[in-house]
Amino acid sequence: MNADAIPTLTIARTCPYAPPAQHRTLRQEAPVAKVKLPTGATAWVVTRHEDIRTLLSDPRFSASRKHPGFPHLSPLVAPALNGKPLLIEMDGQEHAAARRAVVGEFTVKRAAALAPRIQQIVDEHIDAMLAGPRPVDLVQALSLPVPSLVICELLGVPYSDHGFFQARSATLVSRNAPLEEKGLAFFELLSYLDKLVTDKEQNPTDDLLGRQVLKLREEGAYDHESMLNLAFILLIAGHETTANMISLSTLSLLKHPEKLAALRQDPEKTLAAVEELLRYFTIAELGVGRVATEDVELGGVLIRAGEGVVVLANIGNRDPEVFQNADELDLERGARNHVAFGFGAHQCLGQNLARIELQIVLDTLFRRIPELRLAVPEEELPFKSDALVYGLHEFPVTW
Repeated sequence: MNADAIPTLTIARTCPYAPPAQHRTLRQEAPVAKVKLPTGATAWVVTRHEDIRTLLSDPRFSASRKHPGFPHLSPLVAPALNGKPLLIEMDGQEHAAARRAVVGEFTVKRAAALAPRIQQIVDEHIDAMLAGPRPVDLVQALSLPVPSLVICELLGVPYSDHGFFQARSATLVSRNAPLEEKGLAFFELLSYLDKLVTDKEQNPTDDLLGRQVLKLREEGAYDHESMLNLAFILLIAGHETTANMISLSTLSLLKHPEKLAALRQDPEKTLAAVEELLRYFTIAELGVGRVATEDVELGGVLIRAGEGVVVLANIGNRDPEVFQNADELDLERGARNHVAFGFGAHQCLGQNLARIELQIVLDTLFRRIPELRLAVPEEELPFKSDALVYGLHEFPVTW
């Protein structure tokens, strides 16, 4: 294929509730296809559910963003001040050891133990909504503060600093922010966390970072730079994705009052609804990249060593071979075989926490404010077509 025949990958959605039409065409006509990325580089895209899961569980595809063939979707910001990889960039035994050290903090049992505190946080923010003026921006009143406060308490980050890290993480996940702004946001956030980790080393507290310091010291495996990188990735990932899912999930239920009524009648259905909402929106739609470390055949196509691959999880989660009536929002589907959290060794560490946060927020919000409704016409809602994580910039609601 000559260079002119390679299509440019469409990034932004034209319909807020569906992947770009080009992604559907690719899945139907060329499930493993070469495209041009926004950076001008070329890479493969993978669009079928089966191929996505195969790729993400194949150790011949590396997550290292330092590899020259890695498919960056925006100009590269240095991954760490100290040159050590983030958890999401590690491969093989290095990744397995780093993940094993912290995975105990994110088990189903651990997430369930946090439920009473999450419930308290949600109730406190809904109390404030009910006591304040209307309309209110749900993003600022509930969607962002709930997961932000949860991850701050989990990591031992002072919540009073949440405005600082939210602003900088928003810059980092923006597709359109200038490279200089991204670089500055990155280094400011790393500097902040460097001081935080140093404080934990001097006075280990009973939180995730403090416990990790003590545990790894006891094992003789403690390293300041690695702890700094862990704090960085957990802080950003721990609030940005869940916040966007809270807003989009709430909007979907407002758009489908009959589905909302069924959930309110039987809260036992909320967990299945959460799974379907995760599948339906797949907000980290273009966030997974890999690079082949050797020649690999995938979906009948030969991917050469050194070539980058982008997983289009958004359209993979609409694969009709796996999900019947895949473009419909079926809150009773309950299919947990979606790839909204990725797949394989790098599957999202915080997925259990995200699920329970979403369940508590949705159950509580509509129980306490059953008359909740949009405060502006739906077409005026500012969707995040400019970010690596899909969602809403603002979400005005009233009741």
